[in-house]
Amino acid sequence: MKREKGLLIVLSGPSGVGKGTVCGALRQHDTDIKYSVSATTRSPREGEQNGINYFFKSKEEFEKMIEEGEMLEYARYVDNYYGTPRAYVTEMIEKGYDVILEIEVQGALQVKESFPEGVFIFLMPPSLNELRSRIEGRGTETGDLIESRMTVARDEIELMDKYDYVVENDEVELAVERIKSIVTAENCKKDRLIHQYKQLAEE
Repeated sequence: MKREKGLLIVLSGPSGVGKGTVCGALRQHDTDIKYSVSATTRSPREGEQNGINYFFKSKEEFEKMIEEGEMLEYARYVDNYYGTPRAYVTEMIEKGYDVILEIEVQGALQVKESFPEGVFIFLMPPSLNELRSRIEGRGTETGDLIESRMTVARDEIELMDKYDYVVENDEVELAVERIKSIVTAENCKKDRLIHQYKQLAEE
């Protein structure tokens, strides 16, 4: 029986924990999961396509979307807006697809306020020392910025109890298998299926 609605899966965690890497690997495993395309007011970079990499909006268009409640979450960085349009996510879910958002912790908490039925997964580093090593390994940040990221990471880990699940990213493939197991279990929950099966019984 085809599901009436898909799941909204929100994956977040501290900067440097490997959200992008895990989502990329998950995408290779499960092509049925849709990845939400973010909106931004920054200019397209070479090779980027509207609707594939981002939905590119003017500042006025983006602020209108905020005012009209069309954003699940948003933030402003370096004078540009970034956020998750509600319409794309809702459309995919209504078609029965599972949708995954890979976003920062504050964005995830915004989504939870407006979409509490989502599945919220906190991606956890094996240790803070390992997290520091991953951030340092990027080679793109100064010592002060690394310390700042570590301070924020400790604060974000304190918010873990706001999530439904915690997945340790010790090895990418193991983390992907854990997330796939969570999605499978959530799709089998009675509360998500009872309406469909009651209809079947009535027939």
